[in-house]
Order: sequence, then C-alpha cells, then structure tokens
Amino acid sequence: MPVTDITTDAENLTMTVVADFAAPIERVWSAYSDPRQLERFWGPPGWPATFTAWDHSVGGRANYTMNGPRGEASSGSWEFLSIEEPTAFAVLDSFADADGQPLEGFPAQRMSFTFEPTGDGTRMVTMSHFDSIEALEQVVEMGQSEGIRMAMAQLDAVLQDLRDYAQGKGTRTELIDDTHVRITRLVEGPRELVWRAHHEAELMKQWLLGPDGWEMTECVVATAPGDTYRTSWAPVGDTEGQPFGFEGEALLVDAPRRAVTTERMTGMPTETLNDLNLYEEDGATLITLLIEYPDKETRDMILATGMTDGMEASYARLERELLAV
Repeated sequence: MPVTDITTDAENLTMTVVADFAAPIERVWSAYSDPRQLERFWGPPGWPATFTAWDHSVGGRANYTMNGPRGEASSGSWEFLSIEEPTAFAVLDSFADADGQPLEGFPAQRMSFTFEPTGDGTRMVTMSHFDSIEALEQVVEMGQSEGIRMAMAQLDAVLQDLRDYAQGKGTRTELIDDTHVRITRLVEGPRELVWRAHHEAELMKQWLLGPDGWEMTECVVATAPGDTYRTSWAPVGDTEGQPFGFEGEALLVDAPRRAVTTERMTGMPTETLNDLNLYEEDGATLITLLIEYPDKETRDMILATGMTDGMEASYARLERELLAV
C-alpha cells in the first residue's frame, strides 16, 4: 500500500497523509495535473470520480463527482490556491452540488500536496487544514482517512505503463478489507470488444466457462439498470460436478466502461455486489472487478472455492477465442 502514515492533529486542526510511490516526481505530478488520470484513482474503490470542469491555474476551479455503485453521487470542487510544478500545489476542497457550488453545512478544507524525490521514487505529503475541531471530526467520522488510503492504493496502476503493471501476471485477487475484494486481469484487446464479450450472450457462451469441461446452458443478459440476468452452467461428457447458475440485477450500466450488478447463486439468498470496470491503454484492456460481500465469512468461503483459478481459465479463453481473432 502506498500510504505509510496518516496523522490527525486536533491541536493544529490538520490531517497529514504520507505516501511513497515507485515513480519519478514528474510522473506523479502528471497524475495529479491531468483530470483523465485523476479519474482513475481520485475516489475510493467503487466510487470513481468524473471531473466535469478543469482549470489548472491559480484561481481556477475543478469540479468532480464520485459515483457510487448503487447510483449514489457525491460531488466536490477544488479552487487552486497555488501551483509550483512539479513539487507542490494547494487547493480549497469543498463538498459541492451538481453544479460545483459549495454545500452549506459541510466542511471545506485547504489541502496542500508536496512531492519530493526519494531513492526509490517519490514521497507525497498531503496536509488538510480545517477551520475548527468540529470540521476535522466531521470528516474523520465520514471516513476520509480510510477513503484516502484506499484511493491511493489505486495510484500504482496509473503511474505504470499498463503492460508493465499487469501483463503476464494473470488474474490477481487483492483483499481490500473484510468485505471487499479487487480482482484484476489484463487482456490483449480493445475495450469495446471486451465489453461486448461481457454483455452479448453469444460471445459470453464462448469464453465464460471456467475450467475446461463445462458449457453455459443459459444466458440472459442485463443491458440496462433494472434489468435482471441469469447464467447457468453444466458439466460436459465425463466432467464431474453439478449444474449451477447465478442471477441478479443491473444497477448501473455505463458502456463500455462500467457495469454494477447484484449477484447470487440461483436459489440462494446470499448476495454480492459486483462492480466491473474496463480501462484501455495501447490496445490492452485492464479488467477490474470489485466485489462486495455481506461479511468476511462469506468472502472467505467463496474465495476458497477456487474462484480465482476459474476466472483465470475464462480470461485466458477470452484472449484465445475472441480477442486474438
């Protein structure tokens, strides 16, 4: 995890975050001065940001909205107070309405970002300054510390070339906390085709099969929020196993970038929230699946079934059968 320390100082009304990155200072600065790069990490997992305005100059403003998996939205704005490329900048960060106007009753904070080279890359120190102890306590209660920690954990993927970050590493499963798991897999192919492979029944039947010896017997696709879906599998020939399936509802569909669905095994009450995100760079697509489980016990039980290995077999088939054509 890039974040090495988070300190709250009630006497001086500050919160300080220290993070170390294995990238030169110019590369880290670029990630913070380009809204398209910021959108990939500004916001905790499941709450990606979209910057709708960007004036990167002293006195300029940037507006953004973080979109939750169930359609929630939380907006904010930055007013740039100082910019000293590539070592520092400061903003006034405010909770905002959909038009970027500050919300009354919510604390604003002055945030200073400083970057300095280290032997292994760059150290970033972010200090938030508050007007009162009540404002500091309010953002702490709202989970800002943990939100920053999780957001910074996404920056490594932004700072590296996508292939350097993920090529040849297969399907990777990362435990974010007791109820959240992030699964990533780089596939060689354009995002549009990867999206279609996840949302067109005839394509899904060609690759979404898990280990060899299984076939998809039912595939009803959800293409819009509120739609329901069903998928079923059965063993073929001498393959051992019992037929099974999944069903759920689409909560968010933002083609070809993001789809959020509920998921439960057919006939079972336990439900997960699956947040699929696709990002393309230089002809390769990073598949990121954030899964929210109801509790740690359910998370551990499902991971113990060999889910990651089954997903890797499917993704390898996706590259072999569809993307290599």
